[in-house]
Amino acid sequence: MLPPISVVIPAFNEAVRIGDTLAVTIRYLEKESPTSEVIVVNDGSTDSTGEMIRKVSDVPSSVAVRLLENFPNRGKGAAVRTGLSSATKPIGVFFDADLSTPIDELPKIIEPIASGEVDIAFGSRALDRKLIGNRQPWRREQGGRVFNLVVRVATGLPFWDTQCGFKAFRMEACRPIIEAAKIIGFGFDVELLLLAQRAGLRLREIPVRWNHHEGSKIRFVHDSVRMLREVLSLRANNAVIPRRACVVM
Repeated sequence: MLPPISVVIPAFNEAVRIGDTLAVTIRYLEKESPTSEVIVVNDGSTDSTGEMIRKVSDVPSSVAVRLLENFPNRGKGAAVRTGLSSATKPIGVFFDADLSTPIDELPKIIEPIASGEVDIAFGSRALDRKLIGNRQPWRREQGGRVFNLVVRVATGLPFWDTQCGFKAFRMEACRPIIEAAKIIGFGFDVELLLLAQRAGLRLREIPVRWNHHEGSKIRFVHDSVRMLREVLSLRANNAVIPRRACVVM
């Protein structure tokens, strides 16, 4: 059994799959962590995403489902921060609406936090590429590798995959960095990890299974340039959270 967790799912125009994603998530949590909660952040969707979430939240379950809405669309970073800021459980998790990382990988990132080993645990596609099932298109995959190399050089972060949307946080330690974060776009993962490192929090990158699904909201050229700008801006940002521990690999 897992401890109680707050699961945050950012959603932008996910009407086609959010119902199935929530069904899978709730079914898993009812069995493994029945007092958990699911927080879905509708990030200014223009389709029926909100309506689909409301239908699911009306179904009785031991797992509470809450809908939060950002209007207009503000970006994935803003959506995740909205959800994590509203978390009521000791451990907060966020993952993508496409369930690219299967939900039964959750223990990998929950258990190190629950046992007191780390403050943040996050999934990685880069540490063991044999765990990747359906791969991304070649150009996108190579672009991701280049991006993560730039992240390492620009920020000094020692991790090989900051962008996998599968992360867990010990909320008591991480609320200050979530509140201090500013990036609202896809570069928010890097900012959170960098703020956590500067604060001396304990971080661990963990290999997880992962599959590419069509329907990504990332526009390859436009969003890649934006993410690079966001990361480079972090290098000059001197925001620091008080230090308290060391980084763990």
